[in-house]
Amino acid sequence: MLKTLSASVVAIAALASATAANAHQIWVEQAQGQSAVLRFGEFGENLREVSPGLLDGFGKPTAVLVSAKGEEPLTATKAADGFHLSGKAGKLDSIVAEDAAYPIRKFKQGEKEVASRYWPAARYVTGYTAQQPKLTFDLVPTGKAGEFKVTLNGQPLPKAKVDIVVASGWSKEARSDDQGLVQFSLPWKGTYVLEAMHTDATPGERQGEAGAEKFDRISYVTSLTVVKADGIAPLAAGPAAKPNK
Repeated sequence: MLKTLSASVVAIAALASATAANAHQIWVEQAQGQSAVLRFGEFGENLREVSPGLLDGFGKPTAVLVSAKGEEPLTATKAADGFHLSGKAGKLDSIVAEDAAYPIRKFKQGEKEVASRYWPAARYVTGYTAQQPKLTFDLVPTGKAGEFKVTLNGQPLPKAKVDIVVASGWSKEARSDDQGLVQFSLPWKGTYVLEAMHTDATPGERQGEAGAEKFDRISYVTSLTVVKADGIAPLAAGPAAKPNK
């Protein structure tokens, strides 16, 4: 009975960890004068996952600096608090990052085993300058203050759920229109993180290190970090949340 109970506890803990991971986002932070860092957790909850912990669940995140000079691949080095990137975004630049190799999760849905692919991505910008889509599932500024576009495979995605959040925890939700556009008011100075989500129930497969991996659906989650240089003084962030193990 004790062995059975212990196994159940382990299984529940594993499921909880997988659920927490899939509910999270990745986003890019860049302190003034420092290189960018790819974080994993919940920006509005001041939660940044660590290693050892959920940060270790990543496959091989990749990052690219996009500037007027072209595209420059960045190295992502895992540290205790995130993946430190080998570069930073200057004015009008953008950084994009994703983990297309994030491990496929399998779970029971009734009597059927479902293989779910989680595809996290992120973009960082320093203003509203229009950006062209690059990520498979992308969220880009259009050049108009407070307006953003959601794209999937380079095409506008209507009715996508988009959340915007600041460090204090304030958040707002909207849906993209027929052109994939969404509009938010950004009254505070400082950092905003927008998050878009989309699930594609079309089965497929990807090539991994061990060969072809089949999946039943893809859960796309992409974020856009926008740094606003002016506005009302930002609300203070809450206390740091305890990372998951």
